[in-house]
Amino acid sequence: MSDAAQPTAAEVRAAAEAVKTALDRHLAAVERRSGEDDPDVYEAFNQLAAAAEVYDELLYDRYDEVTPFEIPGSDDALPPYTGPEEPNALSVLIRRDYAVVEPQRLLAQAQRVEAVDDDGAGADVSGTVHGALGILFGEFEPDEIASRHKEFGLEEGDSTLWVTAADEAADPGEWLEAPFDQVDAERVVCRFDVSAVFDDDADIVEDDDLLEDEIDPDLVAVGLDEDEDLEPLDADHRR
Repeated sequence: MSDAAQPTAAEVRAAAEAVKTALDRHLAAVERRSGEDDPDVYEAFNQLAAAAEVYDELLYDRYDEVTPFEIPGSDDALPPYTGPEEPNALSVLIRRDYAVVEPQRLLAQAQRVEAVDDDGAGADVSGTVHGALGILFGEFEPDEIASRHKEFGLEEGDSTLWVTAADEAADPGEWLEAPFDQVDAERVVCRFDVSAVFDDDADIVEDDDLLEDEIDPDLVAVGLDEDEDLEPLDADHRR
């Protein structure tokens, strides 16, 4: 970065003052929070994260120095919501990733569908993986594939669902050519993410902790007394 493009000392000082103000607002919101998911605390947190990020960037650009602190989740947090208070329309954006772990199972399922729907044309597109995917996703709803993915030789990866607010519904066909190109993060009402990375820490159990007490861990996990019967869990049971 050239000297002419570098921020001034006054800009860095102003950014530092913005962080101080955001800290005071965050503390005040925490002190008067109304519950665990208080929206004022959430907004104050995001404002603090944004102010800290700006200060850190300006400090580095001007003085080649960084701050000694990091706000957890600030890189992935959504910006403060600026959409309509009473949306007249909404869009639901969903992404689900899968790995094709059993191609033969996938092909077999597609061939069954093709055999039932065969109109005599003999296209036989189910002989390739991409053709089989087209058949299955054309035949089944995405939610059904998500619930039956193992039957189709698929393995679940990350998934995310975003609900975005709009002032009015889009005209028919307006966004079909590029459905995900105009997502405004500031209009995301809520989002739900599913990823194996969220389970890594939760699934770690120290062996020493289990050895300290002579308690059946299965009984602890389900909250049963020792004289109660344990019902076997389904192999696909999820917490």
